Amino acid sequence: MRLAPTNPMGRVMLSILAFEAIVFGLAIAGMIQVSDVPVATAFGLGIGAAVLALVAAALLRRPPGYPLGWLTQVVAVALGLATPMMYAVGGMFALLWVVCFVFGRRIERTPAARPPG
Repeated sequence: MRLAPTNPMGRVMLSILAFEAIVFGLAIAGMIQVSDVPVATAFGLGIGAAVLALVAAALLRRPPGYPLGWLTQVVAVALGLATPMMYAVGGMFALLWVVCFVFGRRIERTPAARPPG
């Protein structure tokens, strides 16, 4: 489940992953202040998720990039187990990811998008 490297939606999906990394870092404070998650656990979860998002973004044009991107979406929603606000935020990012992927697939199926020959 990946898009062609030339697909313009790939850049949008890369941007989504970059913004997710920022939000994961910001979620650390929410985990600590709102949900009383221990500091070490909050930093481990937030930094781990942010690193996953950045690695997925860096590898998006290579074979493991898209599976890591899909895994990032699962992790984003799963962070809701640590702080409930991440159910909503992670869900919004996952929805954006799926919509961009679907639009990317549609772009690839249009005749104008296919190279001649």
